[in-house]
Amino acid sequence: MELIQSFSVDHTRIVPGIFTSRVDTVGGDTVTTYDIRLKKPNIEPAIDTAAMHSLEHIIATFLRNDPAWKDEVIYWGPMGCLTGFYLILKGNRAPREIYDLMLAAFRSVSDAQEVPGAAPVNCGNYLMHNLDMAKWYAAQFADYLEANAGKPEIFEYPKTERLITDDGQQFYDS
Repeated sequence: MELIQSFSVDHTRIVPGIFTSRVDTVGGDTVTTYDIRLKKPNIEPAIDTAAMHSLEHIIATFLRNDPAWKDEVIYWGPMGCLTGFYLILKGNRAPREIYDLMLAAFRSVSDAQEVPGAAPVNCGNYLMHNLDMAKWYAAQFADYLEANAGKPEIFEYPKTERLITDDGQQFYDS
């Protein structure tokens, strides 16, 4: 069985940032999945589950209400490893082209007075939220983006090269 594209990224070398995970054609339209990575995998502690849930709600609400972007947003949701989010947008933009959007989205968390949709009628686990920690993680990531905006490694995935021998064994470069 082939590894899916997101597993071909060398997680031992990835740093927090904004990356193109994949580009697909769906019904004749191009859609791009972005990896919005807040934590260095397997090095930094994963994001607290309740804070991750709150970030999901707040930023999804921000993105789907942004006048310039709301019609482009297909999906915003957390990675299972709790080190970041996936953003799916219509079209195909370079990660640098969505930098301002991501910075504004994470900065907007500081203004939240409550978590949108955190009620039993709106959310499947409405008690699992932590607004204060969500604000802390969002500020930490936004500060990081601003401090590292000129560095290409926050926009370019480190890829794992797979060498395959004549008998089909795979070796990895990491």
